[in-house]
Amino acid sequence: MSSRPQSSGVRSRSGAGRPSSSQQQLHGGSQAWSAAGDDVDVANPTVLDQEPEACQSDNPFEHPDGQTEPEVEEAHGCWFRFKRGVRAIWRTNMTEDTREDRELYIKTTLRELIVYLFFLIVLMVLAFGMTSSTMYYFTSVMQAQFDQAPNSETQTTFSTATTIADWWRFVKGPLLEGLYVTNWYNNLNFSDSREVNFVYYENKLLGVPRLRQVKVRNDSCSIADDFKNEIKACYAMYSPGVEEKSPFGYMNSTAWNHTTEKELDGRSYAGQIASYDGGGYYVDLTRNRDDSAAIIEELFKGLWIDRGTRVAFVDFTVYNANINLFCVVKLVMEFPATGGAIPSSEYRTVKLLRYVEPRDYVVLICEIIFMLFICYYVVEEVIEIKRHKLGYFKSFWNWLDILVIIISLVCAGFNVYRTIAVGNKLTELLKDESKFPDFDFLSYWQLQFNNAIAITVFFAWVKIFKYISFNKTMTQLSSTLGACAKDLVGFAVMFFIIFFAFAQLGYLIFGTQVKDFREFQQAIFTLFRIILGDFDFHELENAHRVLGPIFFLLYVFFVFFVLINMFLAIINDTYSEVKSDLANQPNDFEMTDYFKERAGKVMDKLNIKRDKIIDIQKAMQSADVNNDRQLDFEEWRAELKMRGYADGEIEAMFAKYDVDGDRVLDEEEQRRMTSELEGQKRNLETNAAALNDQIQSERDRPASARSTADLGADADDRLRSSRRGVSGGSGGGGAGVSSEEFTVLARRVDRMEHSIGSIVSKIDAVLVKLDAMEKAKLRRRETMSKLLDSISENEAVSDEQKREQMEQLVREELERWESEPVDAAPASSRAATARGRSAGASRPGSAAGSGSGAEARY
Repeated sequence: MSSRPQSSGVRSRSGAGRPSSSQQQLHGGSQAWSAAGDDVDVANPTVLDQEPEACQSDNPFEHPDGQTEPEVEEAHGCWFRFKRGVRAIWRTNMTEDTREDRELYIKTTLRELIVYLFFLIVLMVLAFGMTSSTMYYFTSVMQAQFDQAPNSETQTTFSTATTIADWWRFVKGPLLEGLYVTNWYNNLNFSDSREVNFVYYENKLLGVPRLRQVKVRNDSCSIADDFKNEIKACYAMYSPGVEEKSPFGYMNSTAWNHTTEKELDGRSYAGQIASYDGGGYYVDLTRNRDDSAAIIEELFKGLWIDRGTRVAFVDFTVYNANINLFCVVKLVMEFPATGGAIPSSEYRTVKLLRYVEPRDYVVLICEIIFMLFICYYVVEEVIEIKRHKLGYFKSFWNWLDILVIIISLVCAGFNVYRTIAVGNKLTELLKDESKFPDFDFLSYWQLQFNNAIAITVFFAWVKIFKYISFNKTMTQLSSTLGACAKDLVGFAVMFFIIFFAFAQLGYLIFGTQVKDFREFQQAIFTLFRIILGDFDFHELENAHRVLGPIFFLLYVFFVFFVLINMFLAIINDTYSEVKSDLANQPNDFEMTDYFKERAGKVMDKLNIKRDKIIDIQKAMQSADVNNDRQLDFEEWRAELKMRGYADGEIEAMFAKYDVDGDRVLDEEEQRRMTSELEGQKRNLETNAAALNDQIQSERDRPASARSTADLGADADDRLRSSRRGVSGGSGGGGAGVSSEEFTVLARRVDRMEHSIGSIVSKIDAVLVKLDAMEKAKLRRRETMSKLLDSISENEAVSDEQKREQMEQLVREELERWESEPVDAAPASSRAATARGRSAGASRPGSAAGSGSGAEARY
């Protein structure tokens, strides 16, 4: 039996306590009491501040070799305790053997999930702390100023420019007007000279803008012989092999002399037509509008942009201190060999100064915590690899863990580099504002950093499936895709053969007229858009009145109506099979069942403590035997001894309320004890009622709110529990068979009957074959007897011939017996009979007509 806990915190091992009858009925003895004692104290009553504990021997922690737990721990020493504590920090399902221990598996999974959720929260704060909607609005206003501002002459904008002249109008007009703001909107000058050159009065121009162009040589292409007399110059499409690098024009500055990419510390740029080198001919403007206008006018008059120019860049950077954001702008105008101009632009709004506002320091703290998490997961993966060796790499989730860790480490390294590089760049800029600040490299890698963090967030959210995959409802997606993977691969081959055939057909027919088919890769994207309903039928029809509609109808019919629906049919069919299989399979465990079980234990513990309080209240009423309203220690001890309490518990509880120490509880001390016990009782009843309502609401949840798979799993769990004799509630036995249990049992009986029926049919087939073999054996024996009698009675044949004929017949019959199947036995017997007849007819000395006599004898 279990002993009562002492209020002083010391458990008694000498006395064997006796639980009350209500406890015995509710919990079935000390085992239930011990199980309830493993949980935390919910109500935490002061009179019973220790958890109940099963003490089935004087030392419950005794080892088989006689050593106690403290002795064994002391024998191992501090290093053993340290290693055990460290291992507990990195305890996962892959480092522990949880296959047979359901509760350990649940606890480990929950622990992993909780730790991972904290990691995910930190990652989300870090990721969203780097971006905001303000970045979009900043980019939008900069685009409006430079992409969409019209020039005063033709009202064309940079984004609508189509000629070299349009580019010059933009550079002379909207570009200078947007970058060099020297007065207010009412033409009043700024009071402070430091306020000039602020785009929209808020965005400071850093350093000076830069104009750069890349050219090709005049001899970069070959002219057809028929036109050599008419055409003298030829400028090819841009490629590194035909780039112009010789001086031209005035040849007095970098604007007229080529500078390499390495000297400029630049990087190549991928435009709409080609990828251009980071060098070329460049000129840096000034911080004064008039001087910059004079430089541009000199370039214009010197024909800086000519037929050999293939691309012209305008680069500058602005900084908004209000929102602590940089905007690195690159305005690109490509001049293809076809003539005309193709504009494009790139606005990189980035946050290069990371730690300025209080919010930024919160992000810094999250970055530090994030790196601690990464170190934690690195150690965890190393431990798992050490334990499982190459088997570790067979799991998809482990590869995902490695990918997240690698991306995170790369991002952390760039974060440190970016902080140092931006500081150095700004230091150089503040020393000399007349230089061009090249933030192109930093802004590019900052965007890649943001993209890497976004990918990490994506994979981090996907990884949540690893921790919730214990429920079969959560595995339907992965199970469906895994089951139909082979079918999808085979179908994908057929799909892409037809898809690429249509893509090439569209590119070859419409590539010269329709923008969406101008390149093969664009044709592929266009066909994907048609599948999603985004298409321009009239553009195809205008390109070719006959082939356009035919191409569109054939593509929509074969790809959209046939192939896409086949793809969906494969997935739907597999999903139905997977869902049916999952419905008939029990879960490894249900998390809701685990929480219900834990809640039930807490309820049991609350009921135990409530019973103890009631027990003590009754003892106070009946312990005063002499009715003097004074409860002395002997009366108290005698009453509680009868109720199963140990001496240590009785002493500690009495001393708690015996304030004056006279070994007697007077009326005031008894009232205080009664008041405290009643308050604790009410708290316990309130907590128990709330917990009971929660459990009851879960049980009363409508069946429609549960999945069929959960019901099937619950039924299987209840069947297993009923076999062990464990009831579903806190009390005694079960209350009959539920409909779910009956369904499971009926399904099992049907499967058993089907299996037995198959076995019976196979046994019947074997018996039929054995009977046929027996009949064939009898017929063969009878035939052989008749043949032997016929040979022996034939007097015209010598004994030697008779013996040879008999041996031949026996040999043939044995060979026939070994080679022929069982079912053919009767037929072989008939064949042997016929051969016997022919043998009798061909005996020596017999005439042709004497065969009838032999046949008659047979």
